[in-house]
Amino acid sequence: MNWYDLVGRYYRAGFYTNDQVKVFVVNQKITEEQYEEITGEPYL
Repeated sequence: MNWYDLVGRYYRAGFYTNDQVKVFVVNQKITEEQYEEITGEPYL
C-alpha cells in the first residue's frame, strides 16, 4: 500500500487534519518530509 498517496488524497479531501497526518509519521507509514509535502507545514 502506498501510504503517502493515500494520506495525501484523504488530507486534500478534508478527511485528515495536520495532527491526524502526524500519526502516520509516528507509526512510520510516511516520513517527516512526506508530512511536509502533504500539509505544506514543517513537521514539529
